[in-house]
Amino acid sequence: MFIPCDRGGDSAVPDFKGFTLLMPAVSVGNVGQLAIDLVISTLDMTKVGYFYTDCLVPMVGNNPYATAEENSTELSINAEVYSLPSKKLVVLQIRSPFIKNKYRPFCATLLSWVKSSKCARVVLLSSSHAYQRDDEQLLGTPLRYLLTPDLERAVGDRMKELNWKEMEKVAAYPGISNTDKVLHIPGGGITKLLFTESCSEGIQMAVLLKFCSEGDNIPDAFVLVNYLNEWLQLIKSEVSTSNNSTDPSSQWKIPSSWRLLFGNGLPPALF
Repeated sequence: MFIPCDRGGDSAVPDFKGFTLLMPAVSVGNVGQLAIDLVISTLDMTKVGYFYTDCLVPMVGNNPYATAEENSTELSINAEVYSLPSKKLVVLQIRSPFIKNKYRPFCATLLSWVKSSKCARVVLLSSSHAYQRDDEQLLGTPLRYLLTPDLERAVGDRMKELNWKEMEKVAAYPGISNTDKVLHIPGGGITKLLFTESCSEGIQMAVLLKFCSEGDNIPDAFVLVNYLNEWLQLIKSEVSTSNNSTDPSSQWKIPSSWRLLFGNGLPPALF
C-alpha cells in the first residue's frame, strides 16, 4: 500500500488521477530498474512516498540520487514512489528482489493501488533472457512491447506509427506442435503475471522489454529508456550533428549511486 512521505500536519495524499505509472520488473540484468533510475535522476523527480509491502526483501540505504553532501544521508528503502505532476508521471522504483511465492500477492496489492489512485495507465519496463529467444525473436530489434486490450484501443495506432515490434508468442510444445502459442517471458520476473492480471482486470498496461544477458547492463538500460522516450517523450532527444544519431549518454543524467554498481576497486594491499 502507498504511504506518503509526510503524514503529519496538513500533508495530503498526492493525487495521481490521470497519471501514467512507470515501474520496473525485477528481471534479468535489472535493466528496468536501471532505466527507472535514469528517468528519476534526469527529471529530478520528487519522492512523495513509499510502497509498503512484505513481498520484497527488506533493505535500506543512502539516497541513490544524491547531488550534494546535504542530501546524501537521506535514507531509501526497497520500494519508493516519485512524482512529476507537470508530466502527469508517477514512478514506482523497486530496489530488492521478491520473496519466494510472493509474486501474486504483490501484483494484487499493486493493481488495487492503481485502481484506487485512479492512474490512467501503467508502463512496465522489463527484460528477458536473450539466449531463450526462438527463431522469430532473433530477427530485427531486441526490443518488444505488449499492450493490454484496453490500452491497445487507445494507443495501438501510435505503436504502428513508431514501427515497434510486438512480443511474439512462442510454441507451447516446441518440436511437437507449433499450433498452440503462449506468451513466454523467461527471466522477466513478475512481467507475465502482472500483464495477464491487468488484461483480466481491464487495466491499461504497456510492457516495454529488451532481450539481454547478465553482465554490464548499463547500455541495455540506455536502449530501453530511449525506447520508452520514443513513445512518451519524457525528454527532448538531442541529435548528434556528426552522424545524425542520438547519443544516449548525452540525454540522461546518470545517478550518483551508479558509481558503486560494481563495488570498489581491488585494495592495493592485496598486491
